[in-house]
Amino acid sequence: MKTRTVWISDVHLGSNHARSAELLNFLSRFKGDQIPEKLYIVGDFIDGWKVRRNWYWANEANLIIRRLLTLIKKGTQVYYIAGNHDEFMREFIDDFHLLDFGNIHLGNEFIHETIQGKRMLVVHGDMFDMVAQYAKWLCWLGDMGYEMLLGFNKIVNWIRKKLKMKHWSLSQAIKHNVKRAVNYVSDFEKCMTKYSLEKKCDGCICGHIHTAELLETNGFLYCNTGDWVESCTAILEDEEGNLTLYKHEMTT
Repeated sequence: MKTRTVWISDVHLGSNHARSAELLNFLSRFKGDQIPEKLYIVGDFIDGWKVRRNWYWANEANLIIRRLLTLIKKGTQVYYIAGNHDEFMREFIDDFHLLDFGNIHLGNEFIHETIQGKRMLVVHGDMFDMVAQYAKWLCWLGDMGYEMLLGFNKIVNWIRKKLKMKHWSLSQAIKHNVKRAVNYVSDFEKCMTKYSLEKKCDGCICGHIHTAELLETNGFLYCNTGDWVESCTAILEDEEGNLTLYKHEMTT
């Protein structure tokens, strides 16, 4: 069945941990009559933080930009939502009020209506991260620690690949098993749900915490797109308005 809408977030182009090859492979599947009507980039597409440290731009990153421009040329409406790692985009949105460029739309949040008539709030979600809002120095420190964790994880998965074992994410394991991390994810979901209901929406689609999820509770649909650093996941809407969590196979 044709994909009507695609949501991706937390690609972090500019980081040497970005899964650029996998994302390019995913976007390349949308050709001919399979071109989606809408593509939402739900924040942190470009990792502006890395500009100040160890900026890395893979050749696949250029091809991703070209692929997006091709989709736009073919008629896909692209909605770019600013995140905390590409917050420089918020200057254009808030200060200069540059919101629409043909098929490209910029915003801090959007409301998407599915074929079934459900209103879905689309927002990155960093406004509900108190550390990101009020202690950015701690975020920078955490980001450096996260990079070290990803580097160690590459070594672990290189060994696992040699042993013909499946890819494994250390940080995801921590999020699912360490009480403080589990509580953080749970609190984030509650805040997103409350904010979306205040906007009179039936659900939300967000990113930021790099934890892919599609969960319906009491009629409310919470969706997190995950990321393209570890999980390589996206949210898809088909022609009947059904939302699904997609997971792309990782090469390493």
